[in-house]
Formats: sequence, structure tokens, C-alpha cells
Amino acid sequence: MKNRTKLMENFDLNVSDSALCSPIEKERVQRAKSSYNTRRIDKDMIASLLTGEIIPRAGDLVLAEVVRLGQHKRIELGHGRRATLFPGDEVIVCYGNRYAPDQFEAEIPADLAECHLVAAGGVASSCLSRNSKIRAPTKIRPIGLLADASGKRINMSDWALPALPALRNNTPVVTVVGTSMNAGKTTTAANMIKGLVRAGLKVGAAKVTGTGAGGDVWLMKDSGATAVYDFTDAGYVSTHLTPVSELESIASNLLAQLVHDAVDVVVLEIADGLLQEETSGLLRSEKFRAITDSVIFAAGDAMGAHHGVEWLRKNELPVIAVSGALTASPLARREAEQIIDLPVLGTAELSSAEIVGLLKASQAIQKVSIQAAS
Repeated sequence: MKNRTKLMENFDLNVSDSALCSPIEKERVQRAKSSYNTRRIDKDMIASLLTGEIIPRAGDLVLAEVVRLGQHKRIELGHGRRATLFPGDEVIVCYGNRYAPDQFEAEIPADLAECHLVAAGGVASSCLSRNSKIRAPTKIRPIGLLADASGKRINMSDWALPALPALRNNTPVVTVVGTSMNAGKTTTAANMIKGLVRAGLKVGAAKVTGTGAGGDVWLMKDSGATAVYDFTDAGYVSTHLTPVSELESIASNLLAQLVHDAVDVVVLEIADGLLQEETSGLLRSEKFRAITDSVIFAAGDAMGAHHGVEWLRKNELPVIAVSGALTASPLARREAEQIIDLPVLGTAELSSAEIVGLLKASQAIQKVSIQAAS
């Protein structure tokens, strides 16, 4: 064909000899609904479309057509608005894996065959299993990988924040972890941010692991955090199946960004539960323990909270309090207080300026002078 040329091998090692590169109109790129996970990428760099026998990689941008609506009937755009999807729409999303017991388990397919939209933030993947309480995933048909004028595929990692020196400056770090998805981790983190802001502190926040979507980031910003990042800013569409060494780098890099932003205290959130492989691997990591001053554990019930606290202590993590979904029930909260020798904090306690007193007592914020807490 006149406008198609075979890719040279030096463009990409994962592109076969039969893969083709063709130009793509700027207007077509602009019309496509571009997802949250692509927000850092300069869309003006998109100049060509790769088709044929291609092996997708995590973070690769793909132009896809919506074939059949399922669980996700809307897609989150880069600025946060959720745009309604229609069959026939073209979207720009990224290939990635997903671990979500309440939704989908999914992995990157081996080719550009039909697959699924498994997260509203824009994740293309092949669904392996789903929670019986949700709909089948929205089906999409990849049209081709997006590439620059030279035919080089465009990947999220190319647009990651630059690495900064790992300088702590004694900035205290509080990490929120939990029993599982929907245990109340982000709610816990957001309310704690609100309390610290009310105490007169400049707060930085980051979601270190998970699947790319903006909801948690927007909530942390709405809670008053001065600077908020997530793993997508480090170039990852998802952290499922990511080696622990890379998770350590994500955590270190995001923390360095927040220290560079001159915040007084940092709140980190680790997605999913203690049994999730990447979560447990990161929490057991000496490098991660070295940057964490205190841990607040979120759980949905008293038994989960009890065993989670034991797990954290066994792995030498400084857990100082329990919170999460269980605090919505006075009964569940009393159960937790009876079996756990730690404060059990609801949203009212977390969002109060007095939260600084707990953190100071637990040595989380003894490194800095906080007059606002007095």
C-alpha cells in the first residue's frame, strides 16, 4: 500500500516482520476519547499507527474501538470527567494488567485481538475472571498501537516524572494499607490529610500501587493535599505483576517528588490487601520499611483488623492505629477495640487537627516542629 511501510527492526524488538506502520490523522487522534492514564503524554507526538503481528507491552498506548458496552459505560478523561461511551467510539487507552477481587482479574494479551476495558481510567487487557456481582467487561477492538513519526511505539514510561535524588529532609511518612480492596484505605488517607491540613501542615500524598484511575487522586486533592501523585506519574498503568524492585523505585521516586515539593508530611497509600503478592512483597521490603515512619491499617471488620495488625507487627512495620470501613459500624468498632491494643479511628478523629497528636506520640512526626498541634 502507498502509505504503509514495513517497520525496521530497530524501531521495536517486539514488532514482527509483518507489522505495518501507517500515518494517522491528527484530527482522528483529537476526536478519540483519551483516558486518564494517557494524560501526561503529549498527543502531538502521535503520528502513526502500528498494526499486524505486535506483542503489546504494559503502558503501550492503543487506539481502540468500543465494540460492546459492559461494566464500564464511561471512561475517565485526563482532567477527571467521565465521558459516556457508545459502541463505535474510538478511545485511547493503555495496555496493562489488573488485580481487583471486587471487579476484574486481567492480563495483557499477546496480540492486538479483541480484549476488554477493565478500568475506567483506561486499561486495555484480557479478562481472566470477574466478580459475579458485576457485569461482563466492556469489549474493545484494538485498531493499532500509537507511535511517533519514526514508528516508535508510545509508552507511558516515556513520559514518567524525572527521577530525583532520594532526599528525605526528615519529612515524616505515614502509610495507609488495608485488608483488601474497598477496606477504606483511600477514605482513611483522605480524612487524615484533611486533619493534617487543619493542623496547619502542608501535606503531600501518593498512591504507590494499584490500577490507573483518577478517583483516589482527586479525593486526596479535594482533601487539601498540596501535591498528589500516583504510580501512573512514574510511568505505570498498573502495578499488578510488577517486580518488587520496581515497586520500591516507584515509592522512592514519588516520595522524592513530594520532598522536592517541600511538604511537611507525606501520606502514602498502598492498594489492595496484605495477601496480594505485590502488596505483601513491597511491605516486606527493607527499602520500603526504611521510608515508612508509621502505618495506619484499614479493615472492613474486627477480625480482619486483628490479623492485619499481627501481620504488620510480624513484618516489623510500625502500625499505630486501625481505621477503615469497620468504623462505620459502632458495633464493629467496639469489637475491634476489644481485641486490638491500638486506637481505632473513624473519619471524625482522622479529619480532626488532633490527629497530629497521635502521630507525634507514635514518632511519626517527631522529626519536625509542629506548632499548630499545640
